[in-house]
Amino acid sequence: MKNTYAVIIVLLVFLSACNSPKPEHEETKSSAPAPMPKVKIAQIEEGIKAYIQEKTNRDDGFFYVKDKDKELRMKLVRVHTEYLSNLGPKRNFACVDLADISGDVYDVDFFLSGDPGNMDVTETTVHKLNGKPFYTWEQKKDKTWQRVPVEGASRQLLGVIEGKDKFEFYYEAVLPEITKEAKMWIPIAKSDEYQTVEVLSIKAPGKQATLEDKENNNTILYLELGPEHSGQTVAVTYAAERIEKKAYPEDHPSLDRYLAPDELIPVGGRFLKIAQEAIGAKSKDNKLVQARALYDYIIDNMRYMKHGDYGHGDAVYACDTRTGNCSEFHSFFISLARSVGIPARFSIGASIPSERNEGGIDGYHCWAEFYAEGKWWPVDISEGNKYTALATYYFGRHPANRIELSRGRDLNVVPGPASGPINFLAYPLLEIGGEPTFAQTTFSFKRKAEGPGMKVSLKK
Repeated sequence: MKNTYAVIIVLLVFLSACNSPKPEHEETKSSAPAPMPKVKIAQIEEGIKAYIQEKTNRDDGFFYVKDKDKELRMKLVRVHTEYLSNLGPKRNFACVDLADISGDVYDVDFFLSGDPGNMDVTETTVHKLNGKPFYTWEQKKDKTWQRVPVEGASRQLLGVIEGKDKFEFYYEAVLPEITKEAKMWIPIAKSDEYQTVEVLSIKAPGKQATLEDKENNNTILYLELGPEHSGQTVAVTYAAERIEKKAYPEDHPSLDRYLAPDELIPVGGRFLKIAQEAIGAKSKDNKLVQARALYDYIIDNMRYMKHGDYGHGDAVYACDTRTGNCSEFHSFFISLARSVGIPARFSIGASIPSERNEGGIDGYHCWAEFYAEGKWWPVDISEGNKYTALATYYFGRHPANRIELSRGRDLNVVPGPASGPINFLAYPLLEIGGEPTFAQTTFSFKRKAEGPGMKVSLKK
């Protein structure tokens, strides 16, 4: 998309226009315009789902989207609730993932008009294909937004804040119905050389304990819960400041741990064969050159797709399907790297949006590091895959706008889950009666110059 789009979105400035002026005389009160009802995010989600379902039922079981000269036959995958927005009276925005019959996943932007329960789509545009954007959004000084083609976008519009970033981060999980004894493990972010983290508040029900994963230097909040805690919320608020991460040395690194396999990150076998083929003639070069060859191999041969059985960080799944999210990208890379003697490790947290200063976050994000030439080198291969213009940046750098919640795989703590070591920890791990159970989890943020002091509240 070569031309800058002229679509302008008015964000959150409609409130003053929606309020009726205060009448000067009592007799004019009845003639004043009624205030417009404020649409809730859940109503926008219901509206877009109903629209897609209606069209799907009418059109042979598929939702049709016109993209240039192609007509796509789609199925709903998910609605991005973190991006749903009320833009003004009877004007809303939704972002939706739809899977085409070919298996490709499209991120489609919708503009809707109308009242709750009676919304109609006024504009539809394909934003991303398998995670790769065709355009991005830029907020102007007057708080309106416009589309900008990726080719002309700055690094910040493509998700990168260089130097440093400072923000509050809000972690929230809602407990489902609990019918038996339940246990929950939640990561607690820690400060290090690249991020300074202050816990502003913790609100959690049940009996609490703090656990330490010494092998990976993780801190974990442990909860014991009962039926009386059903529907309650676990919330952690942080003030975080992070600097851009580049290659860095480590005194006396324990490299053997990062050459060994993990449960879902095998070493050797076909991974060795693939790694050797990817490295090819560079086999006599140093490990840094070889790691770049593996990085490029992943970018060239993987598709970023949140579709299928993704999100477990399973290198075998990634190798078989050549698809997945950030966890598959980096698990596959770690398997290949370790197989040819390059130590590599895994971290997970959240990427903080760079193009706006508050709001929802699209789930967790993970990344990796490898060791070569006496340093640990940060990589973010899934982001390099999405934005080819940033592929070189993400080999050896992580931007400032992120927060690390935990590091490592197969985490061992006491008490530990009945299911065994924790695969990785970003969303909470909840077990009810010893069985893994989903807890609805959301991340959000707000950039702030200053934050309040430490305050911890643990509710029983």
